[in-house]
Amino acid sequence: MRARLAKLLTLFLVGSVFALVLLVSDRPVPVPPQPEPDLPRAVVTLGDSTLSGEGAGNYVPGTDGRNGNWCHRSPGAVVHQLSLPADVERINLACSGARASQVGLDPRGSPPDGSQARQLAELTERYRITDVVVAVGANDDPDFVGVLNSCVNAWVGQQEGGCSKRLREQWPHRVDEMRPKVSEALSDIRSVMRRAGYTRGDYSLVLQSYASPVGPDIRSDLQNLSGCPLLSSDVRWVRHTAVPQLSEGLREVARQNGAAFLDLSRAGYGHEACTDSSPPADSEWFQRLSVDWKALEHEERAPHAMQESFHPNTRGYERIAECLSEFLDGHRNTARCVPNGQGGVRTTSTERASGD
Repeated sequence: MRARLAKLLTLFLVGSVFALVLLVSDRPVPVPPQPEPDLPRAVVTLGDSTLSGEGAGNYVPGTDGRNGNWCHRSPGAVVHQLSLPADVERINLACSGARASQVGLDPRGSPPDGSQARQLAELTERYRITDVVVAVGANDDPDFVGVLNSCVNAWVGQQEGGCSKRLREQWPHRVDEMRPKVSEALSDIRSVMRRAGYTRGDYSLVLQSYASPVGPDIRSDLQNLSGCPLLSSDVRWVRHTAVPQLSEGLREVARQNGAAFLDLSRAGYGHEACTDSSPPADSEWFQRLSVDWKALEHEERAPHAMQESFHPNTRGYERIAECLSEFLDGHRNTARCVPNGQGGVRTTSTERASGD
């Protein structure tokens, strides 16, 4: 009797599952429409100051402090310097000071410019996106701007061991804390593109790292408030430890999210701030300590008076754009930007770190 009941129960369950399968199969799962091929093509940049164009000047109206928007988007930004076909639009969504959440779908702190991923979603309705380039993470746990400020303070106070004495042990932990936040931002970008009907093969997602703005060749006569007020020990730590470790953390995030990775950690070697004569010659690709004296006269602008300091200048963005253009054209998964010895940069292969 029990065996018969068990058999009937089995038949009932099988029949129920079969009926459910038929029910579901009669209602096909909606598939997002494919991106319209006839839309104008576009390359889009998202992230922080490295891609917004901070330091290049001539900022787009509305991004230079109006209504609290300090995104500092410049016509000299990387995306506007890329070597692209004439019919490809160049769109800059990056915002100076942006954190990873602002790039993602759920920005924290109510940034005036909102979610960059949501802006990207709007663009997919008007453009055929071919490449999405992202640079973000330095404003999260690493707080790279804060690090440089503390290094300037160490120079002012001539602190023994400089800022790096305190940061050496903290820095790897800061980078580790940053990684999941950048990963979430990349995941949100993937979601936006997927909802717009894109497969991963329909576009490239590139995460790039950061170039060191200072190096050990800094001129001693420029280690002051008119150039680069930084202790030599701190300059070496920034260039040889902090920036490479930050790049390695971002490279791992790119790998985990199936994104291409462009390592900029060595892109400015020999061309950092304060490595040439005064005033800066064309060989310097980064801003020295920069103060907007007029901004200091206005309470709301004063906190941003030194915002351009230690960011790439127009020449620096041109060089980064050279490397990124080559990278996008070559369809490689990972590469490093290095000076070519002739005033420009080139891409070179980079080995994966152990454990990948």
